[in-house]
Amino acid sequence: MHDIQREIIDALHVKENINPDREVREIIDFLKNYKYHHDFIESFVLGISGGQDSTLLGKLAQMAVEELREEGHTIHFYGVRLPYGTQLDMNDVDDAIAYINPDFDVTINIKNAVDASVKALNNASFHISDFVIGNEKARERMKAQYAIAADRKGVVLGSDHAAEALTGFYTKFGDGAADVMPLTGLNKRQGQQILKYLNCPEHLYLKVPTADLESDRPLLSDEDALQVSYKDIDDFLEGKTVPVAAFNRIIHLYKVSQHKRDKPYHRYLKPKYMEE
Repeated sequence: MHDIQREIIDALHVKENINPDREVREIIDFLKNYKYHHDFIESFVLGISGGQDSTLLGKLAQMAVEELREEGHTIHFYGVRLPYGTQLDMNDVDDAIAYINPDFDVTINIKNAVDASVKALNNASFHISDFVIGNEKARERMKAQYAIAADRKGVVLGSDHAAEALTGFYTKFGDGAADVMPLTGLNKRQGQQILKYLNCPEHLYLKVPTADLESDRPLLSDEDALQVSYKDIDDFLEGKTVPVAAFNRIIHLYKVSQHKRDKPYHRYLKPKYMEE
């Protein structure tokens, strides 16, 4: 194994193998302990996209709040649908919500807010490309979740995991912004293992992953966008040998996305690579 591969695996806290039962217990206990230490919390809030990651975290969050209520705590889970207009894979969102069975099923359509923002920027002579509009969608979704959390004394959960952290495949201050990231350390196939263990409908965890942010390229797969497969990403994170081209692509993505994993830079905090 290359030194940089080991360094990345350690930094992202990835295990070579997982026990789904143990992971479920650890994540639920993690969420419960967060509530124990923050008395103000009365809700967990999460956007539900119909994809693997939010389906997994939504299920675990609902399980956590049900255990907390059995212990006498007042807390609820809000599963939030956040379509931009009409979502092409809305049937998957419906199925994910049915599987999770959240305390509250909320829909906030972000189209008017995003379009107004883009119009204002264009009127100010900024050219906002379809790709950048995708980032606007992600940030508007997170903004809506924080508004819900503020109103319901809650915190926002984030579904980012090791495979996304490795590649930087998330929007900075969009889906990359949250109060709590319970799926840290898991890769894609490990998330699938846990959903299978939790009796999730197979089509939800075998669904082709897509961020679906670009209107010009609807439902563009993550793998097409990243130019590397999740199999190779997961193998890399589990310390296995991957093809040279995939290895080089993964290392490139990791390096160019380092700024997303850094804390905001200020005068008294310098990342190690800037200390020279």
